[in-house]
Amino acid sequence: MGDDFDERNVRIVVADGVITHIEEIDRVPDQWIVPGFFNAHTHLGDTVAMDVDAAGSIGDLVAPPDGLKHRILRASSPRLCVEAMAASIRTMAQTGTWGFADFREGGIPGVEYLQQANTDCSLDAVIFGRDGGESVGAGLGVSSSRHYGEELTKIIERARADGKQIAFHAGEKDSRDVDAALAFDPDMLVHCTHVTPAQIRRIADAGIPVVICPRSNWRLGVTSSNQNPPVHAMLEAGVELWLGTDNVMFVQPDMAAEMAFCHYVYHIDAPTILKMATGGAQIVDRNYSLIKDHDARFTRYNMARSNAGFSKNILNTIITRLNSISMEGSLLNCYLK
Repeated sequence: MGDDFDERNVRIVVADGVITHIEEIDRVPDQWIVPGFFNAHTHLGDTVAMDVDAAGSIGDLVAPPDGLKHRILRASSPRLCVEAMAASIRTMAQTGTWGFADFREGGIPGVEYLQQANTDCSLDAVIFGRDGGESVGAGLGVSSSRHYGEELTKIIERARADGKQIAFHAGEKDSRDVDAALAFDPDMLVHCTHVTPAQIRRIADAGIPVVICPRSNWRLGVTSSNQNPPVHAMLEAGVELWLGTDNVMFVQPDMAAEMAFCHYVYHIDAPTILKMATGGAQIVDRNYSLIKDHDARFTRYNMARSNAGFSKNILNTIITRLNSISMEGSLLNCYLK
């Protein structure tokens, strides 16, 4: 319960999508109620290229404008793009995710395709567009400062004037684009797989949240060590970390799998990981914690469907073992409007 995820036996009453009452009780059914996850960085458009046979550098695979994924996106019909993204959104809903922040390619049509794809589930969504897509999305998603020239300043100035949020990929393959990103005072940084101690200090002092995507980093070969991203150095400096799953082309948008990976590889404790997996909801001005008067963004897990009822540490079990098999009414969030 609450922002600290205390384990308590309670009855939660929901009316019109809002938690109206939380009552302490002695006995509870074989269910755990877990705050919904917020996937703070996705590329859902990549679903059309999921698990394609591919090799090469990160630039060959995903860098604009002619990386493999961009070529596949250009060759895909609008209908296919919408259907593919809708399927990935359903997958997120089925695995406990209630919201996401997406970097969307394809300009204005690309953003509109994603808005259409989210119609059935209506997950909380922030779409960071580019190539003009930022005009109809919630913000501007910059792939990396190294992919732009002098026009980047004007693009960001226009987006700021329109009240848009600014998010940057930075520090994914090296730290050389981090300072350039920080110069624009972004609302969010993604990756920071490679950052210097001085850059970490600047990020912390500026209060900029960082979204880490460890499974994607390992899959794309930009790290092979639990020292990158330097999660513990960032946490110790006071940087707020969120979790994202990045490219559906390579990694399933499953936050439970991302949490387990972080726990095993980076040795992050369970309460911290759960905060990282829910904290991104701040982007949509929500708090997914189980607190009275908050929106009811939670998932119920039926312990009778798995061995989780034998757990001696509920938080550890949540971040390492839960999946859609034990979820109760897993598509509930696709019908709560």
